Amino acid sequence: MAAVTLWIASLCRPDPGYGGWAYVRRMDGETGATAIKGAAGGERRTSAARMSLTALTEALDGVADLPAETPVTLRFLDPDLAGQLVASDGAYATAEPEAWAAARAALAARAVLELVPASPSAAANGFLAAWAEFGLDTAKSRGSFKAAIPKPNLLKFPG
Repeated sequence: MAAVTLWIASLCRPDPGYGGWAYVRRMDGETGATAIKGAAGGERRTSAARMSLTALTEALDGVADLPAETPVTLRFLDPDLAGQLVASDGAYATAEPEAWAAARAALAARAVLELVPASPSAAANGFLAAWAEFGLDTAKSRGSFKAAIPKPNLLKFPG
């Protein structure tokens, strides 16, 4: 069975304030336009916790077309994310209960999920940060925003 790797990134400036998120999905061992997809988005009047949880939920929604038993590796930058996902009384759960519940439900839908903290110096993070920034900037001018990352851009993904 094919495996898939997800990368997520999010940001919020100021916190609370404008936020953005991005994810990229790549089928392991495959190349070309059909092996990769991604999306970016943003919101006004949001928090860093909400953007991190939204990035996670959107990324896991991005693998909903795959069987639940497909192995998924999730690479994330938020150093608090993994701990906050298991703490029902943690800061993310209390500050953003709806986003936290959605993230927990998305996690529960995956039979095999490995959470891996991403190295801040990894090349993939620059790509994701740029798209999260795009989501933030677009949300400033248009409000809540979500769009697919174009395939020509995704084919340059260094991950």
